[in-house]
Amino acid sequence: MATLSDIAVGAAINILTALAFFLAFAMLRIQPVNDRVYFPKWYIKGLRNTPLQAGAFISKFVNVDFRSYIRFLNWMPAALQMPELELIDHAGLDSAVYLRIYLIGFWTHIVMAYAFTFWTCYVLKREYEIVATMRLHFLASERRRPDQFTVLVQNVPPDPDESVSELVEHFFLVNHPEHYLTNQVVYNANKLSNLVHEKKKKQNWLDFYQLRYSRKPSARPFVKTGFLGLWGRRVDAIDFYTSEIERLSEEISIEREKIASNPKSIMPVAFVSFKTRWGAAVCAQTQQSRNPTIWLTEWAPEPRDVYWDNLAIPYVSLTIRRLIIAVAFFFLTFFFMIPIAFVQSLANIEGIEKAVPFLEPVIELKFIKSIIQGFLPGIALKIFLIFLPSILMLMSKFEGFNSISALERRSASRYYIFQFINVFLGSIITGTAFQQLDNFIHQSANDIPKTIGVSIPMKATFFITYIMVDGWAGIAGEILRLKPLIIYHLKNFFLVKTEKDREEAMDPGTLGFNTGEPQIQLYFLLGLVYSVVTPILLPFIIVFFALAYVVYRHQIINVYNQEYESAAAFWPDIHGRIVTALVVSQLLLMGLLSTKNAAQSTPLLITLPVLTIFFHRFCKGRYEPAFLRYPLQEAMMKDTLERAREPNLNLKGFLQNAYIHPVFKGEDEDDNDVAMEEPMQEQVLVQTKRQSRRNTPLPSKHSGSTSPSKSRVVRD
Repeated sequence: MATLSDIAVGAAINILTALAFFLAFAMLRIQPVNDRVYFPKWYIKGLRNTPLQAGAFISKFVNVDFRSYIRFLNWMPAALQMPELELIDHAGLDSAVYLRIYLIGFWTHIVMAYAFTFWTCYVLKREYEIVATMRLHFLASERRRPDQFTVLVQNVPPDPDESVSELVEHFFLVNHPEHYLTNQVVYNANKLSNLVHEKKKKQNWLDFYQLRYSRKPSARPFVKTGFLGLWGRRVDAIDFYTSEIERLSEEISIEREKIASNPKSIMPVAFVSFKTRWGAAVCAQTQQSRNPTIWLTEWAPEPRDVYWDNLAIPYVSLTIRRLIIAVAFFFLTFFFMIPIAFVQSLANIEGIEKAVPFLEPVIELKFIKSIIQGFLPGIALKIFLIFLPSILMLMSKFEGFNSISALERRSASRYYIFQFINVFLGSIITGTAFQQLDNFIHQSANDIPKTIGVSIPMKATFFITYIMVDGWAGIAGEILRLKPLIIYHLKNFFLVKTEKDREEAMDPGTLGFNTGEPQIQLYFLLGLVYSVVTPILLPFIIVFFALAYVVYRHQIINVYNQEYESAAAFWPDIHGRIVTALVVSQLLLMGLLSTKNAAQSTPLLITLPVLTIFFHRFCKGRYEPAFLRYPLQEAMMKDTLERAREPNLNLKGFLQNAYIHPVFKGEDEDDNDVAMEEPMQEQVLVQTKRQSRRNTPLPSKHSGSTSPSKSRVVRD
């Protein structure tokens, strides 16, 4: 399969060749010796019988008027200046109407390509500006959150004299003495988290069997101890789960003590909180050490957004993990083209009849034929993609991202790439898989644009069926929420016995950014590609967007309970993918026109990808910083207003337990309550344990992470 670079090389060669031919023509046409070659019609009509120049012998063969060489391109405006009535009189109506075919057939596509490009870029710029403004306004006006004051510090260097907590506090008291407030080190509590999760499942089963026994006291419930309760020793269910919960409770207690007493349980990672947003912004957006590989800081996710399991992954292994996943994703993507090719073949009646000729009488039935061509390909492809989001999310978790929002953004990015290669390009390239796939594999790179150009209009019907199945029916299924409906009623019938149980049985769900956003981007791609080529596709996409807007607006208002808030951090990814779709649509239009005897028109489209990429770079430089950094001016303004409104705010009480692992928190603890009574205490001096000053020039104190603000660093 040819790469984009191969296509770019082929396009460059053809463009340069065309320019060379045009230049040669412009020079040769003004030579007297070639006059009858380039102006024969005027001779036939008797309106021209000699070259423009006459006189000396040499002038009969070579144009010696050097001013004409300056005007060698004037043939272009001259060809456009003749009025249409004069053209009809000169060449006939057939010729004039034939030219109008080109005018409406290819000029329309080119003009519409420019129109769609400029309109899309205008909408994207306007929306980027609006979203960036909304983000800054949201950050400035929202209520106080722990992540506004906190940074995540990774790759804390080891030190023989101090623990991680002491080292973190020492470093930030020295380097941020006026703004550092407290820190919370990260424990490797993955095993403890698994035990707590397992205990919760066992407790649910115990509640279920106790409820069943209370309804029918004459029959004690029994369960098999083997896999999924299918085999093994048959025991009393209530006694079994009671003993299992007691065992897990003991293991949890032991694991808690082990984590608290073992220094190796503390990871070289910490959440560091500051007295002001300004101090946190400075720390999160600057390099902390002369060695850029240690003391790595970034904005902390909000507490709900933290993916705790990945904080225990050693930082040095992240690069290796991401390399492994990149290779795995490559093979997943390209090997998946095999079932995609099979699915696309379902849309080709002739291919099915050739593969299974004995089914021809059944396939040719009008009803069966309509189902095969209008419904089966879309639903088959949808079934193939059911488990893909879960696989991609597991791959993202393995990579080691430390927030749920980052996991979903990476999963969404890969889902879009997968759909672009397999659903879009795969459907076009292998559209009639039994006939074209082998030819495509063995053809030269120069023929790829032609193959894609021919296939684009052919696959419009397939994408229409896919949009109706995945978009229309999928949106209707989203608002129906059949799966949560069934699960809730099953839980409500078998497990619920208290109001708390009933609340836990609810599954409000979330937006599902890792699946919904790539779906939207695929429809953007289809709309941009087919808007000029096959506009009949556009009404189906418009219906999808209209339905989706109404449905998801309803769900957001009434159903979804978002797990975290990232302040629209995903928008730069969306902008980049829409721009990519725009460039792809322009390249494919060039490929399509090259198959329609309109290769000379492709240079007119060359500027579109260039302008689009330039537009993307402009937006990236102008607006993306608002999504990556927090302006110090905004942070100072927010801090000043807060100090004026709440002078007695106990910020330490608000922050010190915000980033404790959930397994160490009490069930009824409210992490967002703010204690207002105690003013912030000044730091007092405590002598450091450090024997060496190789990391920082000043001494530090010795205290735990729970009360670091009770220390103050002074100079020797």
